[in-house]
Amino acid sequence: MCLKEGCQLLLKARKPPLQMTLNLNLISDRPQIQEQNCNSPLLREGDVWNRLKHEKSIPIALQYFKSVADSKGFKHTRLTYGTLIEKLTKANEMDIVQYLMQQMKLEGIPCSEYVIIDVIKSYARSGSTEQALKTFYRIQDLGCQPTVKIYNHLLDALLKESRFNMITPVYSNMKKDGIEPNVFTYNILIKALCQNDRIDAAYKLLMEMGNKGHSPDSVSYSTIVSSLCRAGMLKEANELVMKIQPTVATYNALINGLFGELRMKEVFSLVDEMVDKGISPNVITYTTIINVLCKMGHVKLSLAVLSQMLLRGCSPNIFTFSSLMKGFFEESRVHEALDVWGQMIQEGCMPNLIAYNILIHGLCSNRNLTKALVAFDEMEANNCRPNVKTYSALINGFSKVRDYKGATSMWNRMMSEGCKPNVVVYTSMVDVFCRSSMFDHAQSLINNMLSEKCTPNTITFNTLIKGLCDAGKVGWAMNTLHKMRNHGCPPNTRTYNQLLDGLSREGNFEEAFQLLNEMLGAGVELTTVTYNTIIHGFCQVAGVDEALLIVSKMILKGIQPDAITFNLIVHAYCKAKKVRNAAQILGSMANEIGYRDVFTYTTLISGLSDQHRLEDAMVYLLKMLNESIVPNVATWNALVHGVFRNTSCSVAVQSLDDILDDGEKQIYSDGSFFMKEQQRIFGI
Repeated sequence: MCLKEGCQLLLKARKPPLQMTLNLNLISDRPQIQEQNCNSPLLREGDVWNRLKHEKSIPIALQYFKSVADSKGFKHTRLTYGTLIEKLTKANEMDIVQYLMQQMKLEGIPCSEYVIIDVIKSYARSGSTEQALKTFYRIQDLGCQPTVKIYNHLLDALLKESRFNMITPVYSNMKKDGIEPNVFTYNILIKALCQNDRIDAAYKLLMEMGNKGHSPDSVSYSTIVSSLCRAGMLKEANELVMKIQPTVATYNALINGLFGELRMKEVFSLVDEMVDKGISPNVITYTTIINVLCKMGHVKLSLAVLSQMLLRGCSPNIFTFSSLMKGFFEESRVHEALDVWGQMIQEGCMPNLIAYNILIHGLCSNRNLTKALVAFDEMEANNCRPNVKTYSALINGFSKVRDYKGATSMWNRMMSEGCKPNVVVYTSMVDVFCRSSMFDHAQSLINNMLSEKCTPNTITFNTLIKGLCDAGKVGWAMNTLHKMRNHGCPPNTRTYNQLLDGLSREGNFEEAFQLLNEMLGAGVELTTVTYNTIIHGFCQVAGVDEALLIVSKMILKGIQPDAITFNLIVHAYCKAKKVRNAAQILGSMANEIGYRDVFTYTTLISGLSDQHRLEDAMVYLLKMLNESIVPNVATWNALVHGVFRNTSCSVAVQSLDDILDDGEKQIYSDGSFFMKEQQRIFGI
């Protein structure tokens, strides 16, 4: 099975542009409509307006508009032009809109305020603020005078694209035109100042607002409160809320800020304060709390908040249910997540794209692809069109279970639907190919990304490098590192760790050290994982003494060894039959990292058993039990193997039975017995 290429399919899926000649001669493959009303002298403005307003097909609406214009029974008016322009702006057919506006000018029909606003809003939605500005600066030429509403929509469009440098000139122009700003104007300006980290200036504007007779509303205050919280000025935010007549919106802004610093107790106190003041927490209040609690892993507490929400008569919405569902999925509690989904449907909340994506991603993450595919089919049946996140979740799910065919099939389905893959989807497919040892395909896919102008990121290259290293193709992985740099993608600690692991496993320590020096030169952080990777390689090939030198360097760099570091050294000493040294390392673990684990004890017990020292191995078994570390299968296997090697095994087994049956662990609780036995066994 092969992947469908992206470019051609995407071109086919694009909506063909509507074309119109200067005399409104529409080129369309739609069937010609009947024109029985076009030549009628009784055709009225209301009839034409009604037909244009309710026609769902834009090509047919345009054709009807033209046929009316060509007839002698009706001349288009400001209302009919405006109705068609409104329909076209919603469809983002701005070339035709500009032509119609020019036609209005030629016919001496002035544009209305709402036409200009529709045009500005449409340009804002498509991110074309330059065109919005050009339209604004020619409105007088189109027979329309600037109004406060037009200015507000223009300022809002500039704010959405963070064009702060243009907001001040437009506002100054507004004052020159003698147009008095209203509450909406001030709120836009306050938001712009806050987003530009000018909270003090936003405060001054708040004062100016009051002096001009415009009382700040909940939007004004909540904008400033939110900005203060984002800046870490929670005290100032709280003081501002106390000074004003707070609303649920201002409280919500403060609650969100407190959660940003994980001040949970204060959040619940604030909710109680709201209730005491007669301000009912709304669905946003509760959903914010539930969402943050779920992110923190407190799903049980979030259920308690949901119960309180219901008791206070506040109905949850789709975002409330989605947050809960996501929280359960992240704890792998699939059954509870599906119960939430069922409750959401029962409450009449129709799932949207976000809810479906959370459901499908959660099921895929928990390797429940069958149910995820059922949800995907249900999504399409409910006319909820999947997006790139939906396909990404499914492809990643197939990747985790190594289902190459399933992932490829989903990719092809995505391309057939005209959904353009992003870097996340590409990376998931690279992972699919790597897990299937199809490295040529993975490399080709990265090349395809570059040709489609979808730049691979560090994760994409790391996925390929890991797959190559795991397959023992370290040379290819090193070449990928060079390509990664050539494409301006900086390798990170994970990149180097994967390569170091690959080089160490094949005993290529010369190149591994060169890579380590390169990391240091590039200022890439060396982590415990980096050093453990090198130590593991030395323990496997070069020997434990060389590994200990790396541990020394690690400590000199201020990086604390962890349990894995110690376990690697213990294992290496046992492998070299230096059990006494291994015991010394085990003894130092408690001082260095505060604990020992089952792997450490099992390794030492295995080493002692291999040397026919079963009684000594049992001493460490007892110490292990005394530290409440539960032996695993490997621990017992090591002892069983030791029993078969030991000629006096019956005595050893009987002594073990006596200890376990009589509960003599109490005798050893002070640790003195073990200290004496350790001195006896190893002479230390």
